[in-house]
Amino acid sequence: MEEVRRQFRLGVLEGKVQPDYRQAVAISTSAAQKELVSLALISIVSPILVGLTLHIEALGGFLAGVILSGQLLAVFMANAGGAWDNAKKTIEDEDADIAANKGKGSDRHKASVVGDTVGDPLKDTAGPALNPMIKVVNLVSVIIAPIVVQHAGWGIAKCAVVAVLAIALVWAILKSKRPVKELGEVY
Repeated sequence: MEEVRRQFRLGVLEGKVQPDYRQAVAISTSAAQKELVSLALISIVSPILVGLTLHIEALGGFLAGVILSGQLLAVFMANAGGAWDNAKKTIEDEDADIAANKGKGSDRHKASVVGDTVGDPLKDTAGPALNPMIKVVNLVSVIIAPIVVQHAGWGIAKCAVVAVLAIALVWAILKSKRPVKELGEVY
């Protein structure tokens, strides 16, 4: 937002200067990459911790749960987001009649705009993003499974690895749950 405001002050809206898209994209890309670090860490560390601490059977159950719940949630998000988007389009296509509360400008339209604001990210980003996350968890689980089977006992090295991974997981979860206000910082 600060970059957009800065460019507005330079006269982008009046046509005095050309917008600097490169700077805005660089800021957005940097912020997105920083936000993805904690989420990627959760996807990578979780199956390793489950496998090392609870063994191969629990890892299989964890994997089944991630696949089942993740796919259901992804489909739900995509369908719900599409429904909210289509509801707004349907209301916009109605003949405007304020008395009957139809069409653009009506209370129904205002409510559908709010629904569409939630629906668009659900169908375009959140829902589809679950599929790669499920694949990462699957891949890490397949890679870690032979190690889990070979090293069933608890040694000093295994305890140290589990402790470091647990700390990394707690850090990633806390970072992913921070308030939205902090996301507006300049990167």
